[in-house]
This record gives sequence, C-alpha cells and structure tokens, in this order.
Amino acid sequence: MRKNFRKDKGGAGGAPAAGWGRRLAGNWFHRGLQLLFMGCVTGFLAGVVVTFYNICTSLAEGFAEDAYAYLRGHAFLIPLLFAVLAAAGLLIGVLVQLVPMIRGSGIPQTEGAARGTLRYNPFTVLCSMFAASLLCVFTGLSAGSEGPSVQIGGACGYASAPLFSRTDMLRRYQITGGACAGLAAAFNAPLTGMAFAFEETHKKFSPEVFICAFSSVLSGVITRNLIRGGLGLSTGAVFTSFSFSEIPYPYTRYGYVVLCALVCALLGVAFFHAVIRLKKAAEEKLTFFGGAGRMLIPFLLAGAFGLISVYATGGGHALIEALGTQGGTAPMSVQDTLSWGLSGTIAVVLCLRFFAAIANMSCGAPCGVFIPMLAVGAAAGALLSLFMQHFLGMDAADSDLIVMVGMAAFFTCVVRAPITGVVMVVELTWSFTSLLPVVLGVAVGYMVGQAAGTGPVYEVLLEQIEKKRGVRPVHFARELTVRRYSILEGMPLKDVLLPEGCAVKGLVRDGGARTPSADTLLRDGDVLSFEAETPDPAGCEREVCLLTGNPPPQAEKEGDDRKAAGQT
Repeated sequence: MRKNFRKDKGGAGGAPAAGWGRRLAGNWFHRGLQLLFMGCVTGFLAGVVVTFYNICTSLAEGFAEDAYAYLRGHAFLIPLLFAVLAAAGLLIGVLVQLVPMIRGSGIPQTEGAARGTLRYNPFTVLCSMFAASLLCVFTGLSAGSEGPSVQIGGACGYASAPLFSRTDMLRRYQITGGACAGLAAAFNAPLTGMAFAFEETHKKFSPEVFICAFSSVLSGVITRNLIRGGLGLSTGAVFTSFSFSEIPYPYTRYGYVVLCALVCALLGVAFFHAVIRLKKAAEEKLTFFGGAGRMLIPFLLAGAFGLISVYATGGGHALIEALGTQGGTAPMSVQDTLSWGLSGTIAVVLCLRFFAAIANMSCGAPCGVFIPMLAVGAAAGALLSLFMQHFLGMDAADSDLIVMVGMAAFFTCVVRAPITGVVMVVELTWSFTSLLPVVLGVAVGYMVGQAAGTGPVYEVLLEQIEKKRGVRPVHFARELTVRRYSILEGMPLKDVLLPEGCAVKGLVRDGGARTPSADTLLRDGDVLSFEAETPDPAGCEREVCLLTGNPPPQAEKEGDDRKAAGQT
C-alpha cells in the first residue's frame, strides 16, 4: 500500500502522475466551489446592508443641504446649529472612544482584518459605524459613504465567517469579499470593487482572491440593483453629467493633461502631509473630554463651511455633477452662491473641501473620504481648466476630461492605488473614451507621490492603528508536513494566503531539501519550514496547522495528555 501511494504521488523529476493530478484538480474544484458559495452569500449580506445604508445617507445628505439652505436665510437660528453640532461632535467622540475600530473611514481597519493583523467584534463595529457615519452625514460633514460601506461590508463577511469555516484564511477571504462588495454596491462599480480587493486589501492577485472578489461583487451589485429598482430608485452610473464624443482625445493636447495631473498631485502631497501631521498633533494636544473633544473641530467646521456654500456639505456627488460640462456644449453649472464669479466660487469650494477632508481624517471622524477626495480633485481640475482656457487657449470642450484627470491624479497620489484610480474614475463616469488621458494622469500622480515619499495613506494609518493597539511582531518558526487532502495540497505557493508576516523558507520533498519558488506546486508529504514575524504566534501556528492538514497545537497537546494517561 505504501509503495502504491508513493507511485501515485509522483514519478521521476517530481512530475505528478495522472491520478495525483486528478486528485489535485478535484481538491481545487471543491475549494473553488466553497469560495464561490461563500462569496455569493457574503456579497448578498453586504449588498443588503450597504444598500440600505447608502439610501439612508442619501436621505441624510439631502436633509443637510436643505437645512443649511434654510439656515442661511434665518441667521437667528445659527447659534442653535452650532450647539447641535457641538453636542453631536461630543457624542461621536465618546462613541469612537468606546469603539476605536470605527475611527476614520474604516478602510485601514478592514485591510488589517483582511490581512489578519486586527481583530474586532463585527456586530459592534457594523452597528457603530452605521450609526456614527450616518450622523456625520446628517449634520453636514464633508463625509462620503463609501469608506464606511467598505467596513460595513467587511464586517458582514467577518460576522458570517463562522458559518462556513474555522480557518483564518477563509475568514480573511470573506472579509475581503464583503469589503469589495460593499465598495461596489456603494459606487455601483463592480470593477472598482474587484480592483480594490487585489490592489489595496491583499496587494496581490491569486485565483482564490479572484473567485472570492468576483462572486462577492457580483452578488452584492445584483442585490443592490434589485433593492433599488424595487424601491423605484436609480440604478445607473454614479456621475451622469460627464459626456464625451467618440473621437479619441488628440495627442497634441496631452500637455494640458500632464499639467493638470502635476498640479493635482502636488496638492495631494500637501494633503497627505497635512493629514498625518495634524493627526499626530490632535492626538497629542486635544485630549480634553478624554480625547472625545477633538471631534468638535470637524463638526464645527462643517457648520461654518456649510453656511458658506451648499457644495461644502455631503460627500461631494453634487459638486462633481455640477462640474460636468455636458460635453462642453454648456458652461459649467456650478452655482455662483458667493457672487464672486465662477472661478472664485470654485476656488472657495476647493479650499473648503480640502480643509474639511483634512479635519475629518486627522480628527478621526467616522466618515468616508473616497468621494470627498474625488471632489477635491474635481474642483482642482475645474479650476485648472478655466485657467488653461483663459491663458493657454485650451478648448472648453476638454473641460470634462481635465476634471476627470484631476480626480484621478489627486486620488492616486494620496492613496497610491493606480489601478483602482483608473478603474474607479472611468467606471463612475462611464466614459471609456477618456481612458488613455486618465491613465496618463494617474501615472503622473503616482510618480509625484513616489518622488515625494508620501506613502499610501491607508497603509500609514493602518501602521499607526497597529502600533496603538500594541501589535508587536514576535519570531515564529515551525516545520509541518502537508497532509493529503489538506487546503495546501495542489496549491501553488504564490496563491497561499498565509498569516500576515509568515513565509515558507524551506521545503523537503522525497527526502531532499530544495528552495521553494512562487510557482512551486505543494504536494502531500512535503515538509514546509514556516517562519514569521507576527504579533500572534499562537494564532499563526494554529493557522498553518489547519492549512497543512495537521492537528492544531491544542489538539496535539490533548492527544499527548491522553497517551500519557494510558487512554485509548
């Protein structure tokens, strides 16, 4: 029997025999079906919760716009406004102190959970972020719903994980699926959700991540559109005022694209440094009311900015829509609320949006910054468009494109996710003829951020969260044998989602040591040497045991105790 088993395992040169190959195919097929089913269920749950959340935020944003419009005509009520904002700020500050995982947009925390470095109670986080971010939008902050949608979707995946698997790897896949489904449902942008899973969450492509992402996103977007369609709400593109001719953008005009991208990227560098430095200053200096008092800043600023312009409140959808020129056949439709002319109005709104987003991020207000960052980039692009029309002779028909390039360059410089930036801007405006100029703008934004050494803002914030929570790496090393029908059997090493900081440093096959590569196909009987710098060595050991098909450490200890006691 042992001889037949070894023959089935592989022939000369380590090439797998036909029977072993069929077994691996069946193992991968079963694992793929499991991921597909998990992704569909996770996407459905995330789609339901995130869709109703976004409907609520849309209603809250409309209420805030109407309320500020009313208050601008009834100045005697303004003191009452700031009293309400102060109370709301303190309430949110206390809630953030009680549930620190909802601080900020929630995206860094979700990325940390998907990578296995952060753990939290998903039900507490889901309910707290839902309520807190909704209150932020209701009171008129420059707050988007997309970041909280990512955390809410990730929490749905986190909460449903125990229904399907006890392995940390599959739990992290479900968090990833829920997060990208939440983003896709918020934006109605499935490709953006998938790009986010690869580029932001795990920073790698693998078949498992692809299956989890596409099934979750597909299920989430279908659920979203069915719910909104059933309620008589729009299911179309997010921004509809952008329109382009089918004629490709002339190469002679690419200088305008480069100039816009360069200026917006430099603005992104300033934004990044302002957020990081002011966040540190706020945490060190603004400690009154146990730190909850720092939330007064974004709320009181929101009141002041909202009274100046309607375009300073909400996520920024209305501003971006207003900056669309409908193919250049009509002037930009930004409302001249300040009677300063079009350029002056856009410049003021740009400043208000810029400083409001910085205040929200640096003070940790539980609200999204995806759309607010796009709004800052769009306003900067619109202002540059007017400048280039007046001084450089740019055709007014190119204004839409310059606005899109501004959005893409600013977002990419701050977040440092170029693929997500390209896909998101093009998908939200549904203008694929502008793809090449947007790619150029994203490239310029990425290179400026790289040269300035800013770093991806979500990665920097995640590192700060891990440091604050006492996440300290400890060295871990262990050798384990890959068992038959285990999760790792038949999987290429590059597709294995190991615990964060863990890597395979060595492999012994058929008695001979070899250096594993990314394409090494793992087989039963392989002895793998795992090493890690991890804050959770016990959890890392438990996870690699489950992946290789070995009993977890507690089960081994119990088995040894029974043997020592003479039990059978």
